Amino acid sequence: MKKLYFLVIVAHVLVINLTVLGQGEPIILEAEDADVGSEFNILTDGDITYVTIGTDVVNTGNPGRSERVLTFEVTFPDSGYYDFYARVRVGYAADNDDSFFYGTDFGTMDVESDDDWIRVNNISGIGFSEPDEYVYGVGGAPNGEWKWMNFSENTGDETPIVFHVEPDNLTLTFQIGGRENGLDFDKIAFCNADLYYTVSNLDNGEAGIEDPPIEIVVPEGPPLATGKCKYLGSAYSEYQALYFERLWNQVIPENGGKWGSVEVDRDVMNWDALDSAYYLAKNNNFPFNLHVLLWGNQQPTWIETLTTQEQREEIEEWFDTLAARYDDIDVVQVVNEPLHAPPNSIGHGNYIDALGGTGSTGWDWIIEAFTLARNYFPESELMINDYSIVNNQSTAQNYIQIIELLQAEDLIDAIGIQGHAFSTGAAASEMKANLDLLAETGLPVYVTEMDIAGATDDTQLSEYQRIFPVFWEHPAVKGITLWGYRPGLWISNAQLLNADGSERPAMTWLIDYVSNTYFDGDCIVTSLTDEPAFTITLFPNPAINGNFTISGLENISSLRILNLNGRLISELEVSNHTMEIQIEAAPGVYLIQCISGKGNLYKKIILN
Repeated sequence: MKKLYFLVIVAHVLVINLTVLGQGEPIILEAEDADVGSEFNILTDGDITYVTIGTDVVNTGNPGRSERVLTFEVTFPDSGYYDFYARVRVGYAADNDDSFFYGTDFGTMDVESDDDWIRVNNISGIGFSEPDEYVYGVGGAPNGEWKWMNFSENTGDETPIVFHVEPDNLTLTFQIGGRENGLDFDKIAFCNADLYYTVSNLDNGEAGIEDPPIEIVVPEGPPLATGKCKYLGSAYSEYQALYFERLWNQVIPENGGKWGSVEVDRDVMNWDALDSAYYLAKNNNFPFNLHVLLWGNQQPTWIETLTTQEQREEIEEWFDTLAARYDDIDVVQVVNEPLHAPPNSIGHGNYIDALGGTGSTGWDWIIEAFTLARNYFPESELMINDYSIVNNQSTAQNYIQIIELLQAEDLIDAIGIQGHAFSTGAAASEMKANLDLLAETGLPVYVTEMDIAGATDDTQLSEYQRIFPVFWEHPAVKGITLWGYRPGLWISNAQLLNADGSERPAMTWLIDYVSNTYFDGDCIVTSLTDEPAFTITLFPNPAINGNFTISGLENISSLRILNLNGRLISELEVSNHTMEIQIEAAPGVYLIQCISGKGNLYKKIILN
């Protein structure tokens, strides 16, 4: 029997009587039927009527005023737990069009209290738009198209919530607050939290299913670059956390380490995301690269109107607090994008004068920033970072001028170059030539933010094959960090894994390419395709009580026992062509790294 919907509009508040709605069917609410605050606009797109906020951010943690709120009232069919979904469209300004608030509970929220609101942000480039896709996990729907998301599962920012409906109170108020303009709302929905729904289910009001719709493919490990003289890492975030340590061996926090994310409100620090990234690195013995101390974007808005003296005090407080909390940072990105986004105006930090302004060098503020960083982070390598360096010789030369100023004061240890898709469009020969220019400084070069996109699998694969070897094989480049690898990247179509963890062709190629790249003692490529000229045999495998025999060691100088995260368990010198080995470790899968002048070989051993 088809269920019936009864809509009653009272004083611009949407009331939905769903007492006869099936328990598994979504409760759909049209955005325009809410009590629409006066700062929202009701517009049409073909046969779709939608609501969009007409004004931009007022407060970072709350809507700021009632005119920026949508109020819904809904009668639930039964008590229980419900997820909050919405059909939204992110504008083409991407991360400047992708945030809003929703209430931390049912009822009327305080529009000026951060505690009453959950901030949704960083949802550009994620979500689900294909009819048969389950709105589950992250998804990869691009900007500019309508897509469904489950905001009780992901917010991209603050901790989401599942809503509880009590049996004696089925009619409840729910509120959404506007934040950034450019984000459009078509519908919202409440769905049984124990069920899974496709886009089609949500579009058509159909019941979900009980079983999880996908089975996640689990990578075996170890990290791809284990045993190499260069690391291959990834940005870390909520969306990029799953099985991170089985694929990558260096960590950069994505948004979690940015001042504007940590200290949204003055003197109120949120360390959750940065803690997660830092301790993932330290617990797995991976290098940790802090992104970023100072940048003209994603800085606290409150600092922009302080006096110069107050700004200086806040900058030093930021440095000091970070250094005290994280005492083992391997690399600190001191200044990000000095050529493209200096902190010199309202909307971009506006604190350049607190660091000495441009001064006689034109870059005095950068020199002062690095001077402070050397004082607060004396044991860390200090890095500068910017984009469009290797695809533009003029920009590369300007960048080198800044680097040489810092070198003259012994203030810089490493060069960062962003590898975003818009920075790697030049010919491979041009990118290599600019890498050569950077190498002449004598400093190591790190690719910090690589995302190679492709609207199709074949396009992404061909771009990886064209671009990645330019960096990986260059002797000045000591490591590459992808800007994420799962759906949820800030740029569409750059993920290497699908939502279920299966590999896109570019990932399959990358695994094979990195595995079959061999380096000499100076980190110079010696072989790209050939296996080392030796064969290793393990018997028995699984090992008996940790004991096994390894043979074929004629060309092997030493053996290293690693866990699947690449952490060293023990190291042995090779004394015979055949050796009996005992591993004292917990049951599981381990790696035997066989080290030779002709390259390294890895063999898996199972301990029962």
